[in-house]
Amino acid sequence: MAAPSLLRGTTILFVANEAYFFFSHRIQIARAAIAEGARVHLAAPTDHVWAPASFDIAVLEREGIRFHPLPVSRRGRNPFEELRTLFAMTRLFRAIKPDLLHLLTIKPILYGGVLARLLAVPAVVMAFTGLGHVFAGREPSLALIRPFVLALLRIGLGHPNVRAIFQNRGDFETIVSAAGFPRGMATVIPGAGVELDRFHPRPAAAGVPLALLAARLIWDKGIAEFVEAARIARRRGAEVRFVLVGDTHPSNPRAVPEAQLRAWAAEGAVEWWGRRDDMDEVLAAAAVVCLPSTYGEGVPKVLLEALAAGRAVVATDIPGCREVIVDEENGLLVAPGDPEALAAAVIALAGDPARRARLGAAGRRMAEARLGVAAIAQATLTVYRDVLAPGTP
Repeated sequence: MAAPSLLRGTTILFVANEAYFFFSHRIQIARAAIAEGARVHLAAPTDHVWAPASFDIAVLEREGIRFHPLPVSRRGRNPFEELRTLFAMTRLFRAIKPDLLHLLTIKPILYGGVLARLLAVPAVVMAFTGLGHVFAGREPSLALIRPFVLALLRIGLGHPNVRAIFQNRGDFETIVSAAGFPRGMATVIPGAGVELDRFHPRPAAAGVPLALLAARLIWDKGIAEFVEAARIARRRGAEVRFVLVGDTHPSNPRAVPEAQLRAWAAEGAVEWWGRRDDMDEVLAAAAVVCLPSTYGEGVPKVLLEALAAGRAVVATDIPGCREVIVDEENGLLVAPGDPEALAAAVIALAGDPARRARLGAAGRRMAEARLGVAAIAQATLTVYRDVLAPGTP
């Protein structure tokens, strides 16, 4: 007879900065916890900035997840809005009395970590989904903010029963060193995982090879570099189409304006396909998947999907990308902010189907070995068990 799960009867509260992000990136973890008898709650804002129009909170309730609206400002520049968030979190933590608090993204981690100590929440998991603009941005104002952010992190990480999950080794080293956090209480779990049965290798599409960049269309994803690489390829007479897939949002100051996207498309530099929710079909059409990001990525989901789909990848040599892209093994790594290097890599792969096939096959093997959603969910539940019963094997 199997031993009863440590999660049975446990109340888990996820706190995220967007409900759709939780649904698209963490639903498998919630399902796995519910399957072991946990009661799962989610607190997040109701303004679904990057969600498709079809997304509805009711889908979470149908999954057995209790949803709680939480005001969270993404810009964080109004002190009254920040106090409103803190008061709302305090009321919620007191009302739900979670046994385990799972904090996702930097602001929930900062505020939730401090409140978890003050309110004596029994167990806390902090999941860093990338260090984002606060650590990767170069604006002078960010240099003033970082010490304050690290001070809040140290408070939260000083909880007597806390574990930290990082998506890549670079973020692990940065935060563990800066915050003085014990290494044995942190782990690396590479991203949100990928549905291996949905994303799988297909024969290369006929015709001119297609280089694809699929992402939220913010400048930090290397959109301008991708467009310039497309221009370089065209000047060199390369047979390759450059395609942007994704949407933009006027509320985000770092989003590429729609007028700019349309202008690039009119120029003929790139094609802009807009938002697509059938990413398995989109990847099937691609010869090369690009992510020239300069952002503080965790592990970008599109890279996991590209690997599972058996597509060769060109990505920037930054922590979140190189966690799953090994240069010349399952893709190519180029320097961030270098459209010449990006263009050269894309042109080389576009003209060499055998090399693309070799890299794509290696990517699929990596996805099958350690990047499936089931493996990621079980690795996360192992962290839960550890923090719920520290010292228990």
